[in-house]
Amino acid sequence: MTETLQALEGTTAGEHVALLLALVSAIAHACFGALQKGRHDPWVTRGAIDVWIAVLAAPVALFVVPWPVGFEWLVLLGALGIHFCYKLTMALAYERAAYTVVYPVVRGSGPLITLAFAAVFLGEHYGPWQWLGVAILSAAILGLAGVNLRDAPVDPRALKAGLGWAFAGGMLVAVYTTYDAWGIRLTPDPFTFLAWFFLITALDFPVLMGVKLLRGTASVAGEVRGLMLRGFIGALVAFVSFGGVMLGTRIGKVGEVAALRETSTVFAALIGWAVLGEKVGRVRASLMMGVALGAVMVQAG
Repeated sequence: MTETLQALEGTTAGEHVALLLALVSAIAHACFGALQKGRHDPWVTRGAIDVWIAVLAAPVALFVVPWPVGFEWLVLLGALGIHFCYKLTMALAYERAAYTVVYPVVRGSGPLITLAFAAVFLGEHYGPWQWLGVAILSAAILGLAGVNLRDAPVDPRALKAGLGWAFAGGMLVAVYTTYDAWGIRLTPDPFTFLAWFFLITALDFPVLMGVKLLRGTASVAGEVRGLMLRGFIGALVAFVSFGGVMLGTRIGKVGEVAALRETSTVFAALIGWAVLGEKVGRVRASLMMGVALGAVMVQAG
C-alpha cells in the first residue's frame, strides 16, 4: 500500500485519488461532528471516541507498521499539542452553542487560511481562480452559519462564547491541516504516521473525561452502553475522516484537498434534511450550491 501511494505522488491519477479521499473525508467528518454534539456531554463523548481510537490504533501502531524514529517522534508530539488544542476548542464551542451554528463557522473560517499556509510553508502554488473559489466556499459556509444562527434559540452570552471558540477552532483546523500534511510527507511510511498519530492524539481526552466524571461535573446517567457504542462508531468515522484527508494531502495539494473537505457542511445539511427531517429552504440550498461551486473552482483551477 505504501509503494502504491508513493507511485501516485505527483501524478494525475494521484490528484484524482486525493480528490476522492477528500470527498469521502467530507462525508465522514459531517457524521463525526454530529456524533460529538449529541445528547451526551461533548467532553465525555469525545473521551469515549478517543478511548476506542486508542484501543483500535494500538495493535496497528505497535505490531504492524514500522515505529517512528528520531525526529519523527517530535513531529508526532507536535501533532499531539495542536490536536489537543483543537479538540479543546471544539468541546468548549459545542458546550455553548448549537451544532448547526458552530460547525459551519469552524469549517468556513479555515480554508482560506489553509491555502495561505500551504503556499507559504509547503511551497504550493495556487492561481487566482482557486483563491476566488476558496473565498466563495468560505463565504457560503459562513452564510450557512448565519442562517442557522437566525433560526436557533439564542442565549447571547453563551452564543458569543461559542462563536469565539468556533473561530479559534477554524484557525486550528488550518494549522493542523498544514502541519499534518508536512508530517505525513516527512515520514517515509505514511501509515506509520497515521497509526501513531491516532494512538498518541487519543490519549488526552479520556483522561479529561475521567477527571470530569470523578469530580461530578459530567455524567453518563446510566447510559454507558449507548455512550460506548457512540464512541466506537465515532472512532471508525474518525479513521476515515482524518486518515482520508491526511492521505489526500500526502499525494495531492493541501489547499485543494482541504477546500474539498469543507464540502462536509453540505453533507451535514443533507443529513439533517434526509435523516432528521430538517427544512433546507431556498436560502440554504443556494448557499450549499455556493459551497459546491467554490470547491469545483478550486479543483478546476
